[in-house]
Formats: sequence, C-alpha cells, structure tokens
Amino acid sequence: MKDVKCECGHVNPHGTVLCEACGKVLDEQEANKSKLLDMRYEGSARRSQTYNKTVIDKIWNFFSSVKVGVWLIVITLIASIIGTIFPQEMYINLPPEVYYEQEHGWVGKLYYQLGFHDLYSSWWYLLLIAMIGISLVICSLDRVVPLYKALKAQSVTRNEVFLKRQRLFSASSNISEHDIEKIKDHLKLKRYHIREENGDLLAEKGRFSRWGPYVNHVGLIIFLIGGMLRFIPGMYVYENLWVKEGETALIPETDGKYYLKNNEFILEHYDKEKDRTFEQAIDRAGKVVKNYQSNVVLYKEKGESLPGEKPELQKIKEYKVKVNLPLKFEGYSIYQSSYRSELITMTFSLVKKDSSQSFGDISIDLKNPKKEYNLGNGYSVKIINYFPDFEFDENGEPITKSRVPNNPAFVFRMISPEKPEGETSFVAIQQTIEPPGENTYKMAFKGIDTQEVSGFTVSKDSTLWVIILGGIIFMIGVIQGSYWNHRRIWVQRKNGQIWLAAHTNKNWYGLKRELEFVLADTKLTFPIDQLQGEHEEKEEA
Repeated sequence: MKDVKCECGHVNPHGTVLCEACGKVLDEQEANKSKLLDMRYEGSARRSQTYNKTVIDKIWNFFSSVKVGVWLIVITLIASIIGTIFPQEMYINLPPEVYYEQEHGWVGKLYYQLGFHDLYSSWWYLLLIAMIGISLVICSLDRVVPLYKALKAQSVTRNEVFLKRQRLFSASSNISEHDIEKIKDHLKLKRYHIREENGDLLAEKGRFSRWGPYVNHVGLIIFLIGGMLRFIPGMYVYENLWVKEGETALIPETDGKYYLKNNEFILEHYDKEKDRTFEQAIDRAGKVVKNYQSNVVLYKEKGESLPGEKPELQKIKEYKVKVNLPLKFEGYSIYQSSYRSELITMTFSLVKKDSSQSFGDISIDLKNPKKEYNLGNGYSVKIINYFPDFEFDENGEPITKSRVPNNPAFVFRMISPEKPEGETSFVAIQQTIEPPGENTYKMAFKGIDTQEVSGFTVSKDSTLWVIILGGIIFMIGVIQGSYWNHRRIWVQRKNGQIWLAAHTNKNWYGLKRELEFVLADTKLTFPIDQLQGEHEEKEEA
C-alpha cells in the first residue's frame, strides 16, 4: 500500500481521509458521509482501519476495538462479582475440593471446578487482566500516534473545502488590516498561540488536552501492572498466623528466615465503675474489650539449617503488638487481628454406670490424640473416630467443619474384663450417644484445658507504590482531558474575502463565547453553526 501525496506536496500514509498538512479531502467517499468533516482523529490513517491481511493485523484490529475493551472489562467485573458469592480458598479450613461441595452442594462443586475458589490467582482471570492491558496499549497506539503526526504536520494555510466544512464558518468582505490586527490582539489576550503564513493565521490553544484519554490509558496500564505484580511471590503478602502462648512459629512468606514467639496474650475489658463513658455499652453487651495485645519476640534464623533440623535463632526485637500498632520489619507488618481460647486437652474418666466407680482417667491431646489409652487391669479406651469441629450433616451423619478443635467429639470403644469385645459410645461436649442396648461403662467428662491463641495478619505490599502511581497518572489524564479543550481558529484570505473557521474537541458553547470576544469591534461576520443549521433543515424537511 503506497502513501498518498497531496497537491500541497505533503505525503500522507495510506488510508488518510484528510491531508495532514492542508486538510484537503483525500477520501471523498469517507468524507461525504456527512456535510461536516469528522475531526475526531484529524482524518488520520489508523492502522486498524487500513491493514487487515495478516494474522498480526487481525489481532491488532481485534484489540484496537473500544467495544472489545468494554466487553473485557464487563466480563472481568462479572467474574469478580461471582468470586464473592462463596468464601475464597484462603478463608476456609477444609480442602477446597471437599469444602465447596460439602457446604454448597453441586453449585459449590461447579464453583470449585471453574476456578472461582481461587479467582484472583486463576490463570484465566489473570489472562482477562492481561487482555485488558493489551487492549489499552493497542487502542492508545492505534489512535495517539497518527493523531500526534497529523497535529504536528498541520500547516497554517488550509484547503478551502476543509474550512467550509468546519462546524463554525463565516466569510466576510471588505475587511481591513486594522481588523485583522485587532483579532490577533484579542486572541493573544485569550492566550492563543498564533502562527502566520502568507497572510493567513492559525490560533491554537489547549492541544495538550487531546492527550488526556491516552494519559488515562497509561495510568490504567500501570495500575493493572501493579495488580498483576501482586501474584509474583514476595511482592504481596497477606497471610493469617495463629500462635499459641509460649509457641514459636515461622512467619509465612519470609523464605523461612523469620520466626515469631508469643510470650503472652493480654486481654483487658472496660470496668463499669471506672469507665463511665462505656456504661451503657457494658450493660448491653456484658463485656466491652478495651485492649488485646500480644507480647512477642521476633527472631531471625542464624545461618542455614538442614531440612528437618531445628534452626538456630537470633533475637531481633521484643514488641507489644496491639490493634493498629503492628510490628514492622523489612517491609513486613504483623497486625494483631484476632484472638481465641483454644481447647488443647480434654479429660475423661472411664466409669461404671450403675456405681459411678472410676477405673482411670485419660487426657486427650486434641491436636494429636493417641489411638489407644491403657488404664491397666484389663481396662483400656480406644478412639475409633475423632471430629475436631463436630456437627451433623443433612443425612444425620457426624462430620467435622474444620481441623480446629472448636467442638470436639469422639467415638470411643471401652474395653473391660467384663466386656473384652468392647462397648461403643459417641461423646461430644454436653452430649453422649450410645448404640441400641445398654452399656455397662461410660466415658464421663471431667474437664478441659484451654490456651490463649493470638491471631496475627502478616502483610507486605511492594506493589502499592506502582498502584498509587497509576492512580495519580490516571487522575492527571482525567483533569487534563476534562478541564481543558483543544481550540483552533483559522483566519484565511480566500477569493478576496476573509474566511473564518473554528473547531474544538468539546465545549462548543465556550468556543462561541470566546469568538464573541475575539470578533468584538471588528467587521468580521460571526461564524454560523453549520451543525445547528443541518438540524433545522432536517426538521423543516
């Protein structure tokens, strides 16, 4: 495809509708679609409208479509909404393949199979984000490059047809040089940049506003890059960490280098007598938390340890982690986000039902229970099944909601000299269920031991500055494109007359007001709004 040379001497790319220099109509068929010229992209040749042969051309044309970009955004928004229907994988305690079907039936199973359980890390969601980014880049390049070239190449003297087919146009006779000079003075007062050539002049201002939408695109692209950087390991961390009192735990996403020890958990409530401000709240709720904090020690691994070997730790600092007062180190922040009292052991006694005679106690470690407890003299207790977080399902079968011992339940087999084959009993907190028939023995609940557990949130965000930068650039583009207009006024000598034409990319009312000031005290005719004239002709017809 060859370039097109205009009669003014300027060489235009193939597909150009209006000559970039003089504005002469090069494609009459395209230009005749309307009485007025389409000045949106200065009639420049866009690649997507010119080339359509190779695979690269077709890909370019696909992503350069605004409709495609809008649909990609709509699909991504719908996927994001669906991703909020059920909890994401990070907020559940069971394996996802079990949890979603167990809790939500076939809908949950489908939800899991389609990848909505880990939506924001799924390959197809990232692909959608990438396609939006590609669409923004190609849309911008397809429009901004030819627009920039056309505006840069525009000459002062313009083709007659170009001037006549502008929305605002007038022709005036018997105009003196004094009037022209007065117009130039008025234009300068309105801060127009004036170029002169062969007695013609072009007054222009606000061209930079034309780049506002493309600055928006740059900001959005940077914003999307910042969002995608969050999926690179180490760039974004948001993990929950539960640490018992006296326990030392590895801090997640620190590459095995940092550990946190919970020395003590402190919970304080408001005193009704001392804190009169909260008296009503205390009466209503019973207790109002004043402060909860964890006194912790941060350790760093000293040297390197072999897999399975206990690491040698070096103390870094002690800190009192409170709500909104996190422990910070090397870009990480550890917040006090929650707390709970966790069951650690339950004690039962094997007794004879008719006499309540005890044959020994068993203490069960709820994190790691033994399979069998030998009480001696032929008495023993076996754990057939253990449900850390017990409940009954729809069919009345016992299941566990999570691995955390929030509501422990056991199926015991009690073996005695009288019953060597054993007796079965289902025991939960405040509930004992025995099979048909009467047992001779039972497991009597004796007590529980609890331990305070601090809930921390480990966060790190190395992408925040990229997202903020993208947001700032986007807002600059919004301001740039919204509060300024690209305005041009041509004053040309044609056929013994003075022709005046004007164009703006938006806010025609503002341009007309400026023209009233520019033409004040001169004999030039105020330009006619030809678009308004077209509408009146259609109404009359």
